Amino acid sequence: MSTPLPRHPEVPMTTLVHSAQTREGKGVGSSALRPDGTLKVTGEFAYSSDLWIDGMVWATTVRSPHAAARIRSIDTSKAVALDGVRAVLTHEDVPGAKTYGMKVADQPVLAMDEVRYQGEAVALVAADHPETARRAAELVVVEYEPIEPVTDSELALDPRTRVIHEDSNLVRHVKIRHGDMAQGRARAEVVVTGDYEVGMQDPAFLGPESGLAVPDSDGGVELYVSSQWLHKDLEQIAPCLGLPVDKVRLTMAGVGGAFGGREDLSVHVHACMLALRLGKPVKMMYNRHESFFGHVHRHPAKMHYEHGATRDGKLVYVKARLVFDGGAYTSTSPVVIANASYFVAGAYEVAHAEIDGLAVFSNNPPCGAMRGFGAVQSAYACESNMDKLARALDMDPMELRLKNAMTVGTILPTGQPVDGPAPVRELLEALRTRPLPAAATTTDPRTLPGGVGNTTRGEGIRRGVGYAIGVKAIGYSGGVDDISTARVTLSITGGEPVVSIHTAAAECGQGITTVQSQIATTELGVSRVVVLPADTQIGDAGSASASRMTWMSSGAVQGACRLVAQEILRRAEKATGRIASGLALRDNAVVDVGTGAVVAPLAEVVGADTLERVHEYHHRPTEGIDPERGQGNAHIAFAFCAHRAVVDVDVELGLVRVVELAVAQDVGKAMNPMAVEGQIEGGSAQGLGLALMEEVVVDERGQVRNPSFTDYLIPTILDVPPMPISLFEFPHPDSPYGLNGVGEPPTLSSTPAIMNALRDATGLALARVPVRPGDIALETASV
Repeated sequence: MSTPLPRHPEVPMTTLVHSAQTREGKGVGSSALRPDGTLKVTGEFAYSSDLWIDGMVWATTVRSPHAAARIRSIDTSKAVALDGVRAVLTHEDVPGAKTYGMKVADQPVLAMDEVRYQGEAVALVAADHPETARRAAELVVVEYEPIEPVTDSELALDPRTRVIHEDSNLVRHVKIRHGDMAQGRARAEVVVTGDYEVGMQDPAFLGPESGLAVPDSDGGVELYVSSQWLHKDLEQIAPCLGLPVDKVRLTMAGVGGAFGGREDLSVHVHACMLALRLGKPVKMMYNRHESFFGHVHRHPAKMHYEHGATRDGKLVYVKARLVFDGGAYTSTSPVVIANASYFVAGAYEVAHAEIDGLAVFSNNPPCGAMRGFGAVQSAYACESNMDKLARALDMDPMELRLKNAMTVGTILPTGQPVDGPAPVRELLEALRTRPLPAAATTTDPRTLPGGVGNTTRGEGIRRGVGYAIGVKAIGYSGGVDDISTARVTLSITGGEPVVSIHTAAAECGQGITTVQSQIATTELGVSRVVVLPADTQIGDAGSASASRMTWMSSGAVQGACRLVAQEILRRAEKATGRIASGLALRDNAVVDVGTGAVVAPLAEVVGADTLERVHEYHHRPTEGIDPERGQGNAHIAFAFCAHRAVVDVDVELGLVRVVELAVAQDVGKAMNPMAVEGQIEGGSAQGLGLALMEEVVVDERGQVRNPSFTDYLIPTILDVPPMPISLFEFPHPDSPYGLNGVGEPPTLSSTPAIMNALRDATGLALARVPVRPGDIALETASV
């Protein structure tokens, strides 16, 4: 856990919130330093939990201890009577719409007649001190009538099982039928099947949910909050407050990580409700325990796979059934299960496919967006079954992958041809030719399974090597009109040109602020760039998800910069008599394209004017898949990543050490190579966590057993191995600068590569992640 940052009560809130990011920097393709990097390393960066304003009150949430129960009564009298308490609110106090949701408005702002998962919000308390608020929350008496929870995703589909919502426990059924399965089965000479499971992974961001709501004199409210998509938040918040959208203003506060967990609302409506009720600023901040109940998780999945191939290893069909547990509410389950289903066949050419993806309701914690967005689960099952098929064929797993590698023109199971780069073979070959790490030659416990716990002396250790490759779509798919808006302003300050950029792009730690400033330097030749705080006073930028933010916001910023550049060059042409096409912008000046000689300083061309342009960027249109056969051109682009894992396993104790996790990824264009490598390392580490340690454990009563970083384990510096990275740049024809999405693909292939290496070392099936020591030691002992 990170050390809490000092609060700054003596610093005005506007200093903490409206801190524009200024960079004296380099252009696209350089490893420009992040303007927020030093502040974060030194502990001076203001996260949303550091927000402070005089006169604010503190809020907390009363949450259900039951996974499923009817609410008989709520008695707030004792809480209201506690000295220092300003308000206690229940569902009866919600001023507008009682429910909200990313896709379907089915999640109550505060539980009404029923609670559907442990930790569901039931009441709100505001007080002068956070400890007073906590004590008052304990005094709220809720009379529950527990009912039998539905916690098994397969049982949820049984028509005899209690229905959690109005009609059915089925959220969505995605059907994909491609080719002719009868023909595929007739051609298949070798068939392998496998059942695979993925546990519930937590985003595990270090900055818990927090925000500050400030009532405005016009009857509206301003919310400073950490988020992944301000405009989608606004779309959900305003109706719940009973206010028009122009009376609710959101500003991005410092985000301490996200990974999908901040797409859904958390403190947003609650803090605003209290602020409007009290006419005072309200701060709400979850502790770590509450955070585990306050955001969505990765969907647990049960997957049945069947691959059919000829004896020489050519895939002819794939059949799969995926069941994803979406928990109590819809969130983004409909699109997560769609994304998982799209990429059931992985990065391979398969002529025939029969795919059924089902997302279901349960009384487990809500699940939604998390890095990889469904493709993580299907990539794990696909790549595991590919290794199983290789064993059945007595073929090298790498040879099987190369033989079936997707290429440009490959037709996906959705019927869409791959029309952008598809360097599957290149990525796999890069890993195959990389030298393997040497065997450990020391007794340093850090080089052995079990690490510094020193539980093994090196007996019973076997080494394994595993490969995997993953593919997923970039950007919004299925007919959604993806959009990003940017305003770029150029003015002269102190005789020097300064560019300011305003977007609603969420900086979640991925570096979009830096990339925007790099684009301005490249397009306008200006060294001083200011990126203004993201807020809803500018047009929508979409979500920091789907590995889309750099693509989409780069398109918006590039477009706005080029409009400004056109005006500068028009003025320079008029002033100098030179043709605009022979001029360029570089080093704060207008220069001759051919010689590089300065024609005129930018300060002279712009003068006292302020040049401002707005650009709205859209990617090319897509279409939804048809509901019967799942066919359609749903995607704009695809990203690929491959891993080779080398592991040492103590098969007697079930202990694992990942010796090396080599990566090969196509990034289109490395906008900031150092940041790109950081994204790849981070995604790979999350995949390692899913393979070996990370799981939110939920028992049969729907109770979370490990809501803390004491018991929910994430990789530390001692767990993360060397990660040699091979970066490939195959420019995408439709994107700004040829770039491609980077953040999600490493999570696709890292988990199955590690698991394939474990199977190589142990000979065990190991069909579920995360794998536990007992899964290895007990199974080994029984062999």
